[in-house]
Amino acid sequence: MLRRTLAEEHHWRARRSARADGWTSAPDGAEVLEPLALAPVYRQLRKALEDGKHEPGAADFYYGEMEMRRHADDIPWSERALLTMYWLLSGYGLRAARALGWLIVAMATTIVLLMGFGLPDETPKQEIVREMADGEWTTVIDKPEPKNPTGDRFTSKRFEKALNLTFNSVVFRSSGQDLTTAGGYIEMGSRVFEPVLLGFAALAIRGRVKRGS
Repeated sequence: MLRRTLAEEHHWRARRSARADGWTSAPDGAEVLEPLALAPVYRQLRKALEDGKHEPGAADFYYGEMEMRRHADDIPWSERALLTMYWLLSGYGLRAARALGWLIVAMATTIVLLMGFGLPDETPKQEIVREMADGEWTTVIDKPEPKNPTGDRFTSKRFEKALNLTFNSVVFRSSGQDLTTAGGYIEMGSRVFEPVLLGFAALAIRGRVKRGS
């Protein structure tokens, strides 16, 4: 996606890449500034445009600021990793299509894993058992552990169950579906990761609507 960029960023990226890929090289003898020096410039431009209610330009300069921060030499590895994940998953909260794409991929992966490993063959039913304890008969209501699936796992019925469970996970809801041990971990991962992607997508869509208004 095209964005407003500083000429100095063009120069840095053109020098950094063996293929220019659309970036303009610096004139002969011109100093090429590093991301550490460009990040504050982008920050000041972003703040100025935000004060002037110029949302599209502010968003472009915010993206440039985050890019320069991610590539700056003085950034700790932990912050670089977070910024890289933020960029990869949602383009710093500005690329709705990227976040939605990752959400679809994550949900599809969850569905396949649940069908293959998470859903038991049959839903365990409660069992009522009479047991002798301390000379007295007691009634115990028990429910067996779900058994790992065998046979044909990729059926329309299992797909429907996996789809419903995945949609519930996106909005932090428990489906109440009995799962295998692996299925429990799959559902936990889904309920942590997928709502984050949905939040990134919502943030990016809100920003796009705001910039377009």
